[in-house]
Amino acid sequence: MSDILTQLVEGIPVPKLVKIRQSFDATILDNPIEDLIQRLRAAASMSEIKAGHKVAVAVGSRGISRIDELTKTVIDELKRIGAEPFIVPCMGSHGGATAEGQTEVLAHLGIDELRMGCPVRSSMEVVLLEHLPNGLPIYCDKIAATEADAIVVINRIKPHTAFRGTIESGMFKMISIGLGKQKGAEACHQLGFKYMAENVPAMAKVMLQKLPIKFGVAIVENAYDQICRIEVLDPETMEAREKELLVEAKSRLPQILFQELDVLVIDYIGKNISGDGADPNITGRYPTPYAHGGPEVNKMVVLDLTEESQGNANGVGTADFTTSRLVSKTDWPSTYANGLTSTVCAPTKQATTLANDRDAIKAAIKTCNILDYTTCKLVRIRDTLHLGVIEISETLLEEAKANPRIEILEGPYEWTFDEEGFLPK
Repeated sequence: MSDILTQLVEGIPVPKLVKIRQSFDATILDNPIEDLIQRLRAAASMSEIKAGHKVAVAVGSRGISRIDELTKTVIDELKRIGAEPFIVPCMGSHGGATAEGQTEVLAHLGIDELRMGCPVRSSMEVVLLEHLPNGLPIYCDKIAATEADAIVVINRIKPHTAFRGTIESGMFKMISIGLGKQKGAEACHQLGFKYMAENVPAMAKVMLQKLPIKFGVAIVENAYDQICRIEVLDPETMEAREKELLVEAKSRLPQILFQELDVLVIDYIGKNISGDGADPNITGRYPTPYAHGGPEVNKMVVLDLTEESQGNANGVGTADFTTSRLVSKTDWPSTYANGLTSTVCAPTKQATTLANDRDAIKAAIKTCNILDYTTCKLVRIRDTLHLGVIEISETLLEEAKANPRIEILEGPYEWTFDEEGFLPK
């Protein structure tokens, strides 16, 4: 079958590439670790944690800049005051919705017992805390809820990939969905993304009342995946401040500086990059009708899966084409668990699969609905976290030259495929 598909795309021309640099606000914290230490020591909520207290440090599955160092800093500061911290995986259904899988996800992010100097206590058991007025149950990780004297949550603030609201992806989502484990995530998603902007904060507020959550470490990144702000938020100010930080995070979101594309090629998708494998805020390919933004892309290709994603290819279904290599790396039950939990199943479907990178890219060009294939407007990115230096087709060169935020670095040049039709890593 792959031979037939190769024949169907054999004569499709692939445009030459030009390497460019896109410019965004590059504001960063010079020393985020020192900044975090100072903020922790100044936080009134930190003084509520006493020597001997067992503290659950909730950490998620995203590839946040320096997340291992930030987590280690929180743990070290808790130890400094005599507390006994331990790490709780805080990631809903990720890691295949298993305790072992979630431990492995953290290890891939550099967060394990040896490096952190404290236990990692992973379990999918939950306790029922209460119900919302609409009937949705509110769950929490059993270890954190019943064995911790205090809970600390660490997460990045950024726009969500499937809904819009004054609170999207950040502290409240980490509490309601992350700490809720698979059952909590499932409950929060049960009525669909249409109501997530209401249910995420509603659940989180109940959990803040019921649980000993002392503070959250909120991180905002610039467009280059670097830390530009860290704040320690106490439960009383968390909601109001998260809303303000989301506005800032949206203003700093990177983007592809071309609004209409025939083809978008993405080298890697993965759960460490985005909950949707590739951030829809960047690609314009959303899994629900409740979010919007980004470029207009006719056809999208995803070529490979990150090692950190542990076989979870959620998001591949939002692409039009993929490769046999990505499919062979995919743990489909783990991927399907995402759809069964979120109730959004289209992103977990297998995209049309070609033998290699070259054929997948040609297939996208062939089907992008243009009369002359040589005029294809194409952009290639490594992943949606890295948009500083990208590649564009020669056909976009004049548009790039006219944009003051774009610098031409190199090209035009031909693609380099190996004998099997894959791009070099």
